[in-house]
Amino acid sequence: MIIVGERINGNTKRVREAIIGRNAEFIAEQAKLQVEAGADYVDANAGTEPEREAEDMVWLVETVQAAVEKPVCIDSASVAVLEAGLGVHRGQALVNSVSAEAGRLGPVLGLVGKHGARVVGLTLDDSGLPKTAEQRVALARTLGEAAKAAGVAPGDLFIDPLARAVGLENDQGAAFLDAVAGIREALPEAHVICGLSNVSFQMPARRLLNRTFLAMAIAKGLDAAILDPLDGGLMAVVCAGDALLGRDEMCLGFIRAHRQGSLAEWN
Repeated sequence: MIIVGERINGNTKRVREAIIGRNAEFIAEQAKLQVEAGADYVDANAGTEPEREAEDMVWLVETVQAAVEKPVCIDSASVAVLEAGLGVHRGQALVNSVSAEAGRLGPVLGLVGKHGARVVGLTLDDSGLPKTAEQRVALARTLGEAAKAAGVAPGDLFIDPLARAVGLENDQGAAFLDAVAGIREALPEAHVICGLSNVSFQMPARRLLNRTFLAMAIAKGLDAAILDPLDGGLMAVVCAGDALLGRDEMCLGFIRAHRQGSLAEWN
């Protein structure tokens, strides 16, 4: 399971203050904690005003990479900000994100191809958010074809079927899970990723919903997730899922996590 650690996000007050104040120690600590907890990528989302976001992204990427050896997930809605982050990134970055929207698909994939990056593709186009599994799979095919044309290797594409809040739309949990299975069949070499927290928006016991949803999605073929790796319950689900689906050779990762005490609370 590929884990993208989500904690460095300027939309949260403390991170935003650290970015604006250039508190490299705080950002570095967040990066280190996430990598130590199992993150494969450290997400960097500046979330600041448009006139300064590119500069802030450059600082974030450089600060994270000075602290940890893992690559950065460069996260922005701005093509210019993505380009700024890619320009200083060492190694293969993950870009979050591209969509099938006409004004975004070509420019972002052009950047991804130029820099040899990996990319998250959102199942979203100019008609808006998809509701059905079939719509999500069709958009995933569109993204796959466009990525191939841009020279992006199938294994460097991460499709996000866009989890939606079940408290607002009760059918969306099942639709998402069906979409994961459909995308796995349609694009077997691509990864399927999601941001978990959307599914439990405005619901009580959010951690329980998120953990259960993650287990169900893993069973359907999800092999990457954007989450807080300091949430021990979520990481325990990831560890158990990898063991149960044969992704953890001889269950050595699960056994090691148990011996280290990472699973004690969930045993």
